[in-house]
Amino acid sequence: MKDDASRALFAQSQKLIPGGVNSPVRAFRSVKRPPVFIQSADGAYMTDVDGNRYIDYVCSWGPAILGHNHPVVREAVCAAAALSLSFGAATEAELTMAQLMTGLVPALEMVRMVNSGTEATMSALRVARGWTGRDKIVKFAGCYHGHSDALLVKGGSGQLSDARPDSAGVSAACAADTLVAAYNDVDGVSRLFQRHKGKIAAVIVEPVAANMGVVLPAGGFLNGLREICTAEGALLVFDEVITGFRLGLGGAQGLFGVAPDVSCFGKIIGGGLPVGAYGGRQEIMEMVSPSGPVYQAGTLSGNPVAMAAGIAQLGFLRDHPEVYSQLEQSASALFDGLADIACRNGVPFVVNKIGSIGSLFWTAEKVFDVDSAMKADAARYADYFNFMLENGVYQAPAPFEAMFLSAAHTHVEIDKTLEAAERFFQSRSAAHS
Repeated sequence: MKDDASRALFAQSQKLIPGGVNSPVRAFRSVKRPPVFIQSADGAYMTDVDGNRYIDYVCSWGPAILGHNHPVVREAVCAAAALSLSFGAATEAELTMAQLMTGLVPALEMVRMVNSGTEATMSALRVARGWTGRDKIVKFAGCYHGHSDALLVKGGSGQLSDARPDSAGVSAACAADTLVAAYNDVDGVSRLFQRHKGKIAAVIVEPVAANMGVVLPAGGFLNGLREICTAEGALLVFDEVITGFRLGLGGAQGLFGVAPDVSCFGKIIGGGLPVGAYGGRQEIMEMVSPSGPVYQAGTLSGNPVAMAAGIAQLGFLRDHPEVYSQLEQSASALFDGLADIACRNGVPFVVNKIGSIGSLFWTAEKVFDVDSAMKADAARYADYFNFMLENGVYQAPAPFEAMFLSAAHTHVEIDKTLEAAERFFQSRSAAHS
């Protein structure tokens, strides 16, 4: 694998961009090598600046559910761009997107478009505080909801704790109203509500955690959160930036049958362009300016080109729901195949998957929260990542990120991936025998 051009670009980038990248995971530090610089992508494949072609299991971290450069999305973008890139004014496309989203997600009665998942979660919690008149929120250790100050906090060792900033530049005062619980621990959430009686505005959760690797909700977890929030007068906020329209047309909330008060979306609803959205019950969303007193605005919110891409992609998924069964079959073939290969070669290996997303953990123990996820061997993941990259397979360049499949992944790509994985596991098994 040649990487001279990527290395040269990375060296130049580090002089002008912090760390050489515009989002930390792209630096490949977790896998101990310089990043590859991507030049183009089509279908299930990406090609870097050195001409290396990879089967892509990142899919732009989820948005490319139909595959890269899908003609339906591409043509919609080109048609919208021909009319101009931005107006800073109301457009029919924003209404069409709102109609499409609210028609697919029952708990979504009104929706406000923004520009990123971070904006969506930040705004949703502002609405929750405005609605309830309370200040505190509950989040879960290992769940990532974007980089707004109040959400860059985590809990210690899976125990309940008051929040401490998890990033330089975040003041203790800003994080003071953020409480942290362990994922899949309903009793811990209940204790927080008792400790802070009448002060918690919302619980925000990834209904399927996908930022400590993929971690599924235990039976009764989401329902338990719903019951607590209802009883305590707090709002339940689902961060479906990753799961929204990827696990099905109704997102994770449709899959698990739990209705949040407010939902946050991103990624797939922009077809690959920068976008986010938050929405929920009409009475709650009418708190948002100019209807109500909760202020939120954005120059590029509802950008017409992003709306066109999202409308095309969501419309295609609505009209072709069989895509989801195809995705699930492909994902099962991949992840079950990887688990079988590891098992046959005597490697402690756990695969967590749901729908078209999954994660690989080098551990023999079940992974159900951030503490169990952190027991996985990150060095072995780095070894695996580099072997697979050298063999034309691009996966998440960090051990606690999700893998994504697209409708463009066929048995051809999956078979090639499993063949490369077989060579990896056999070579490492032989080396340790």
